[in-house]
Amino acid sequence: MRVHPASLRRSAAAAILAAAACGLAQPAPLAAQDPEAAAAAPVPNGDATAVPPAQEPVAEPQEPVAQSVAGVYPDMPPGRPPLLEIKAAVARKAEEMKPYQDRILGTKVTFEMLPIAGGEFLLGSPQAEDDRGPDEGPQVQVRIEPFWMGKYEVTWQEYHAFQFKLDQQARDKGQAEALPQDAWADAVSRPTPPYVPMDFGMGIEGCPAVCMTQLAAMKYCKWLSMKTGRFYRLPTEAEWEYACRAGTTTAYSFGDDPADLDDYAWHFDNADDQYQKVGQKKPNPWGLYDMHGNVSEWVMDGYDKGWYKRLVRRTDGGSKAVLQTLNRAQKLYPRVVRGGSWDDDPERLRSAARRASKKGWKIQDPQLPKSIWYLTDAPFVGFRVVRPQVEPSPEEMARYWDTDLEDVLEIQMKQRQGGR
Repeated sequence: MRVHPASLRRSAAAAILAAAACGLAQPAPLAAQDPEAAAAAPVPNGDATAVPPAQEPVAEPQEPVAQSVAGVYPDMPPGRPPLLEIKAAVARKAEEMKPYQDRILGTKVTFEMLPIAGGEFLLGSPQAEDDRGPDEGPQVQVRIEPFWMGKYEVTWQEYHAFQFKLDQQARDKGQAEALPQDAWADAVSRPTPPYVPMDFGMGIEGCPAVCMTQLAAMKYCKWLSMKTGRFYRLPTEAEWEYACRAGTTTAYSFGDDPADLDDYAWHFDNADDQYQKVGQKKPNPWGLYDMHGNVSEWVMDGYDKGWYKRLVRRTDGGSKAVLQTLNRAQKLYPRVVRGGSWDDDPERLRSAARRASKKGWKIQDPQLPKSIWYLTDAPFVGFRVVRPQVEPSPEEMARYWDTDLEDVLEIQMKQRQGGR
């Protein structure tokens, strides 16, 4: 039997987490280990210049600590935050969509977005595909509207700015000036400080952020939207598979032979028991990196093994494509991650492979109730962002960013007032 290294990392972290639960260890914020992710003065507005995923080192931030006073978060101002103008990010029509580089105001962190043209495809895998899962069918014709997608998985440099309020720290220390967008971004709920570094020793610079819940990824998207004035969110499961396939119908975006996987993906047999820096393998035909492997990626959908059967009923016997495919989650578990990871065998990296989240991904979390922000036992789960070419209504935006689960909302509201 193959022993996967993620389980070994979870075992190694158990003693630290147990000590933290007993008060023998203090929270160890990742930001204290990562000066590269710290916030710095913003750069002028305009088109950003392309840079590699690793960011320029800047001043080391203060250690964030759990606050105990009321009013930690301000109220969100009415209306929309000011737009950070980037010419290449403007597309009134789908044909005008271009690659662009956005940035996180108040920091030196940037990220790249690639246009994904709309179209139709078959969601799921054919019955004859090797290693096919029963939840991958029946195949259903789906219509996808145009959107932009992150060229890479979200890195720690990007995520730390949100997770540890590095933008606010920089302003407090005089390293960054106050900006009009701050009032909106500062009002977004952010994770509480973790008890242990959530990279589990696998590395920070240029590496994908991991171990966040779907809620944490959704809140990151909301915060990023407030920072830029552009609407970012997680992809739907159908959007993710459409982008991963990139016009192909094979098991992987490069063909059917897993023997070629090493050229395109980090997986169990080549990743050296950990995730790797983003963008090192070959991209898929649409220029997206690490869609197969490295880290599994959150999508918006709740997991339902029979969901495709329900979608097929909307096609009128196959005469039309389905447009609305999102399966909005009604409970905390299970939800969908896609793409497979450094800890997975090749079959889990196929374009159609689905994986359901589970309670065991938090089993070593010492808190009761369990954290709404961290997956202590899923160092293989990350995410990337998308931006639709046509923005939805404000009400629909909120449904992509906010939870309606009462127990999660109760914890979140308590934390907004300074509780943990």
